[in-house]
Formats: sequence, structure tokens, C-alpha cells
Amino acid sequence: MAAAAEAGARTWPGSDSPRLGSPAGSPVLGISGRARPGSGPERTGRAVGPAAPGHSFRKVTLTKPTFCHLCSDFIWGLAGFLCDVCNFMSHEKCLKQVKTPCTSIAPSLVRVPVAHCFGSLGLYKRKFCVVCRKSLEVPALRCEVCELHVHPECVPFACSDCRQCHQDGQQDYDTYHHHWREGNLPSGARCEVCRKTCGSSDVLAGVRCEWCGVQAHSVCSTALTPECTFGRLRSMVLPPSCVRLLSRNFSKMHCFRIPETMALELGDGDDGLDGSAATGIGREMQTATESTKQTLKIFDGNDSMRKNQFRLVTVSRMARNEEVMEAALRAYYINEDPRDFQLQALPLTILSGNAQAPGKAGTTEEEASKGSGPRDSMPEAWVIRSLPRAQEILKIYPGWLKVGVAYVSIRVNSQSTAQSVVQEVLPLLGRQVEDQGRFQLIEVLMSSRQVQRTVLMDEEPLLDRLWDIRQTSVRQVSQTRFYVAESRAMAPHVSLFVGGLPPGLSPQDYSNLLHEAMATKAAVVSVSHVYSLQGAVILDVTCFAEAERLYMLARDTAVHGRPLTALVLPDVLHTKLPPDCCPLLVFVNPKSGGLKGRELLCSFRKLLNPHQVFELTNGGPLPGFHLFSQVPCFRVLVCGGDGTVGWVLAALEETRRHLACPEPSVAILPLGTGNDLGRVLRWGAGYSGEDPFSVLVSVDEADAVLMDRWTILLDAHETDSTENSVVDTEPPKIVQMSNYCGIGIDAELSLDFHQAREEEPGKFTSRFHNKGVYVRVGLQKISHSRSLHKEIRLQVEQQEVELPSIEGLIFINIPSWGSGADLWGSDSDSRFEKPRIDDGLLEVVGVTGVVHMGQVQGGLRSGIRIAQGSYFRVTLLKATPVQVDGEPWVQAPGHMIISATAPKVHMLRKAKQKPRKAGTIRDTRVDTLPAPEGNP
Repeated sequence: MAAAAEAGARTWPGSDSPRLGSPAGSPVLGISGRARPGSGPERTGRAVGPAAPGHSFRKVTLTKPTFCHLCSDFIWGLAGFLCDVCNFMSHEKCLKQVKTPCTSIAPSLVRVPVAHCFGSLGLYKRKFCVVCRKSLEVPALRCEVCELHVHPECVPFACSDCRQCHQDGQQDYDTYHHHWREGNLPSGARCEVCRKTCGSSDVLAGVRCEWCGVQAHSVCSTALTPECTFGRLRSMVLPPSCVRLLSRNFSKMHCFRIPETMALELGDGDDGLDGSAATGIGREMQTATESTKQTLKIFDGNDSMRKNQFRLVTVSRMARNEEVMEAALRAYYINEDPRDFQLQALPLTILSGNAQAPGKAGTTEEEASKGSGPRDSMPEAWVIRSLPRAQEILKIYPGWLKVGVAYVSIRVNSQSTAQSVVQEVLPLLGRQVEDQGRFQLIEVLMSSRQVQRTVLMDEEPLLDRLWDIRQTSVRQVSQTRFYVAESRAMAPHVSLFVGGLPPGLSPQDYSNLLHEAMATKAAVVSVSHVYSLQGAVILDVTCFAEAERLYMLARDTAVHGRPLTALVLPDVLHTKLPPDCCPLLVFVNPKSGGLKGRELLCSFRKLLNPHQVFELTNGGPLPGFHLFSQVPCFRVLVCGGDGTVGWVLAALEETRRHLACPEPSVAILPLGTGNDLGRVLRWGAGYSGEDPFSVLVSVDEADAVLMDRWTILLDAHETDSTENSVVDTEPPKIVQMSNYCGIGIDAELSLDFHQAREEEPGKFTSRFHNKGVYVRVGLQKISHSRSLHKEIRLQVEQQEVELPSIEGLIFINIPSWGSGADLWGSDSDSRFEKPRIDDGLLEVVGVTGVVHMGQVQGGLRSGIRIAQGSYFRVTLLKATPVQVDGEPWVQAPGHMIISATAPKVHMLRKAKQKPRKAGTIRDTRVDTLPAPEGNP
């Protein structure tokens, strides 16, 4: 026995105390006592009792100015209390008021597990990571749906606590509680309860509801009613209880139509860790060069070893086993009893890429040091292992609504199975008289990016199941829940939008075409809606696996040379909408103007339900109108230039007969270069970074007005061709017009600008640069002359009109042209009526050249008034540049007929802002409006 004990004894690097090896001979670091303070700020006291949920506070001596995470005040006296796990810092006087949970127990407090949607890496100034509470000084991640900010290496430790934006067939909720998110508030944010400042730019402090926007101190938030009413924007928000989407096999990125750009940046799987990841303490300490310190690689179970993803911890070379174990658990935000774990040494061959099977990773100390050079050539590596347990306390959550308790705790042992647990739990939940065979035990893994559900077999041994989870990852146990739910068959149903198909086909033709292109299965796939003019269909798929296959395949499939577009669309339960609900359908063109659309997409997804926000470069406006087709009353917000507005209005006219609300009102957030329609409707000359919330409030308060829409028939034909020449005539086409139609020099300038942007799109990222290109193109045409009046003929109301000597002919429907110029002029003229956007009349104006156009834009002159009417016929004698609402092309010789056959559209005009009374305080977005521009 003595010899065996001596053979198994070893010394931890830098320590003189022996450590007993495992029975198998692999080096193991065990714990024989309670954990003690490890490395980091100097500890000067003992751990504080359970004053706050899950925190392990210890008194520390500060070496730099630090702020309290509770009250945001500076901690005087160079002494504070720091949580060893999540870096929460507090005054001693604030300890008893701490309500913010520690990162180690935060997953257990999540009410409804919902995965996050992380966008691309970006720099976020004066923001803090919600996991480690440290400043985001390096590129970090942000959830595209909620206000979560996190370091890439902290992603695996973030809770799956994103907003629940739809019903997913698991639990249905009629009432919604506040969805609190800690910190990253504006520095001037005021508490809804005490009216004092609750935001801070120095620490992660204060909380905000992600639905209604109410802001408060974490302590004060407990005084607010738990139910959320969605705040000031409640009439515009699409209620989550009215949206249904069975998202099995689809990530939240698929559900919200967000491009998945993170795969290459963060690697495989859910974890964002890599070989250089470190803990919060490790990031500070790994550059230390003191000979008394050493850096260790810590792996978390078999999964971490398989992916070669580890955390770095820095400890003293004289550290005791308790201190090393505490640092290792703290690195993975594990706040359990260290006596339940051990550290097992890994051979260096695993780190060099020659990994063995996870179950054979342990070797003796002598084997680990052979053939790999000196021990100091790389940090030593260890894996956290859980010790076997004879029994465990397990929390079981009810999988139905209004049970009265959040969960019940039971003790499981080696004899406990899934069926026996269900039988034991049901009486505790008041369901003892029901048929226990109708219920099942569901395991839910709440990782930050995906929530996975697994139905356990009745005879599944739970203790073995927990042991397998701990072997895979020790921290995964805190992210795993067990639900008792009723066994009900979920009827699979997924709606897939497929665009990019040839227009003008019948439903059967589309079905045959998709079967040929993607081998669709007729038994589970059917065409439910056909939009023949747009070449798009809606597929009803009754098999989750088939829906996923079609979705992924469509993105790599082309039909007749055109790539297909596939989107997953939810169902809007229109019968459940509140009577006063008029949800806002948002379209954003991220390519318009100064490329501000990307940030607006994220902002509107956070302020509203992300299901009501659509990116126009991903399928166009049609998917949004289809989603809202059964909504009895809704409004539309178009974020883009005049061309984008025309695109959406044209799609609205084509789908009007499919809509339960055939005449929704349309508002504009101008992102383009000219934005003439936005100017007329008071939305401004262009978006320049205004608060997106104030934009939505303005939309809610806007006035509805009517605007004429004009139809232009373009009928090209062969004219005056010689006998031997061949002229390819273009087929007739119809376009819609809202703002103006230009023929001649005006359209020629637009065409040159359009071609320059197509050649180098990366340079056209600012409104100022775009206007500069217009000026340069205009200077190149300043001596150009083509005598347009000799190349066209004009008829107004069947009457021939003689044209003066002009270079451009412009038909205007709104009193703004060329970025705000008044082309018609304000002078009264008895020959014409005063122009209006809803009078059914177009004004016809001529310009003599580039100089004349510049004088009009400078306010020095107006155009040459030619005619006013409701029906026009233009004959082009030769190929001529034409532009409609900023979209230019060269039109072949033929006829252009302009008439008011299109129905009027309902637009939203921004209400005139009222001055605020002196002394009023700007409130949050819960009940009041933000201050108008220019006011203090």
C-alpha cells in the first residue's frame, strides 16, 4: 500500500505539497477542502454570505478607480467587494441591495429559453459585455434582436434569454412580462421609479425592458408591475402572441431573415472559444512576465477537447490545489462546490493535434512529458472533470401555462428514470388524477445560439444522463433544463417563400418547375399562394426535414439563369390581434444613400417585432405583404430613396387584391440622394442619424394624405429604317410613376450617374459624394446640345402642343425635383391650376440645358411651364434617355402614354412638431415623446 501510494503521488508545478493520482494513473487534481481566494485583485476578507443571487463576493483592494455596478458611484477608500465569477463590483453598503444574478446562475432564471442572433463583429464604444462585465475595447458581438453585447470568447456563457417574438408550439403566453436587459443604457437615462439617473458610461448598471423601453435601477425595477404593455409603440408592434412559427430545424437567423455571417468568424458549433481565448482575469494576467506566475490551459470536458477550445488561467506557481481548482471553475463561470470536481492532466500530444479519444486522454506524468521537449515550452493543460455522484437534486419545469410554480425539485438516484420522475412530479404540480402516460420528460439545452429539445425515453436513467452531460461539458449542466410536458403530436407546418421564378405561370406549372429543379416531394409540399406577376410562390411544407432541405437547396439553385430566393415566413394569427393594433410593416433598403440601412435594420428589430422588419435586398417587398395579407389594418414604413419607395408602391399595387387591408398608409424614412418625395411629405432631406424610436413615434402621429400614381405605357416600334437595316423592337412595358418622369438631359445625367455607381459601388457610400458625382457629370454635359424639341412630339389631352427650344422635358407630380428644387415655380399663372399631389394632374416643364438645371436647383430660376393635364402622349423619334423616379434607361423610338389610371395611394405626411413647454423633462420611450430637434 505504501508503495502504491508513493507511486501515485505527484507534485503540482511550483508547489511542494503532494497530490494523489487517479486510480487509472492519470494525473488528477482533487479538492479536499472549500475553495479559497485565487489570483486577481488582492483579497483582504472572507466571502460574503448570500446577499445577492449566486455571487461569490470577496473584499478586494483596488489598484485603479472603479465604480459600483449597482449605484454607478465611485468606490472610495480603495476597497470594494468583487464577485470572483462575474466581476460584479459593489460598495459594502450596496451588497444587501444587489438583485442582479451572477453569470453562473443566470441560465436558471430564464423564463422562456430563446436563442440569440449574433451579427458581425463590430466596435461598440462605451459598451460592456453582459457576461464578464468588462468594457468592449475590442471587436465584439451584438444580438440583432435584443440589446445583448458580448465578447466573442464570452458567447458560450451568454444565456439564451433573447426576446420571445413568436409562439413556437411549446408554450403559449397571453400576457408578457418585462424583458429586462442589464446595462448599456444611455448615460442620461432616468429611472422610471425614483427619477434619478440609472444609466452609466463607466460600468454595466441599470436595466431596461426590451419591449416597452422602461429604464430603472435594478433595485427599483422590482417596484414596477411585472406585466409589459409594450409602451409607447404598442399599437405599432406585432404582438408575439399573434405570430406562430414552428422553427424546428431552423435557427433564429433563418426565422428572422438575418444573414448568417458569423460562421467564418467564430468557427464551428456554438462556442466562440478558440486557442487564444482567456478568462477575464486571464486577459489581464497572461502578459505578466513574473517568474512566480504560470499560465494553464483549462478544458471543459470532452467537447472542449474535441474542438481544442480552452480557457487560459494564470495562477501562482505556489498556488494550492484549492486555488487552482477555483480559478479553473471561475474560468467557465461555474459556481458549484469545488469538492465535486477534479482536474485531470492532458498529454501534450493532444495540444499538438494528435488527439486521442476523449475517454483515453489521461496518461501518467511520465508519459505526458515524453518526446515533446521541455515542460516550459508550452503551458500545461488540464481538463475539468466531475466526480461521480450517487444522487442529485434536479429541477423539473412544467411545460404548460399557469401551473402556479416555476419548478419543483426532486432527488434522483441510480434507480430514477424519466418515467419515474414524471410520476413523482405530476402530483407535486396538481396533476395527480390525470393519465400519467400522456406526459413526457423533455431535455432542453439552452445554448446562446440554439435551443435544442430532446424527448427522453421512458426508461432513460436520469443519473446516467446527467453524468454523460457532465462528461461532455461541466458547464453544460447549468444550461440544461428538464420539462414535464403533455405528449401531443405537433403537426409540422412551414411556409417557404420562393422567389426568382419565371413570371406568368400557372400554379401547376410552378409546382412542376420546382419539382424538376429541387425534386420536391408532392406528398409533403404544396403550392398555397401564387404571385404570378412577381414570379414567386408560397410553399406549404408538412415535413421539417423537407422544409430545411428545400430552404438550403434553393439558395444554390437557379431557374432559367436566375438564382432563387428562399425565406421562412411565420403565420400571423390575425384573429388574435388587439382591436387597437395597427402594426407597422417596415422595409429597409441597406444599399440606399449613405448605407445607413444596416444599422436601421438592427434598431427596428429591437424596437419592434423582428418579424415585421424586412430587408428589401432579400426577396423584395412581396414577402412582407404576404405575411401581412390577413392583417385587417396595418401601415408601411419604407426606408430608402425615391426609387425604393416606387418599388414598394408598385409591389403594393400588384398585391392589393390579396390584402385584407388594400390601402395601407405608407411613410418614408429617406435614405437616398434626392429624396424628393420625402421632402414633400416632411420626412426631411435625408436620414442623418436621428433616434429610430423618434422616427417610429413620428410615423404613429403622421397624417394620412392621398397621392396620385401614374401609369406609363412604353411602346417602342420601328421607325424610318433603311431596307437593309434590322431594328429589334422592344416589347411594350408598363411602369408606375409617383414623383416625376424626365426625358432628355435630365435622364441622361441620371443614367451617367447610375452607370458610374454600377462600376464602383463601394465609392457611393455617402450622400455628399453622390451629389458631387452628379455635379461632375453635369459639368461634362454643359456644352451638350441635342435639340430635344425636334426629336419628340407631345400631345396633352389629345391636343398637339408645340414645344419651345429645350434639352429636357419633365413631367412632375410633386413640388420637388432634383433634391428639393421647385421646378414649376411659385408664381401664379391664370393658365394653370395650383399644383397638388392629389389633383389628378401632371405639370409639364422644360429645361434648356445643364446651366438652366443648375439655376433651378440654386433657386435662381424655375422651369419653362409647358402644360398641365391628366393624359399625355409622347412620340420619341429616336432613342432617348428616360428616367422615372430616378431609375434611368435609354428608350427606343416609339410612344409613351402617361395617364392617371393607377389608383391613388395613401401616404403618411409627418405632422408639424409642436414646441415643448419650458421645464419639461424628456422621458423614456414608455409613455412620452422625445424632444423635437433643436430644442434643449
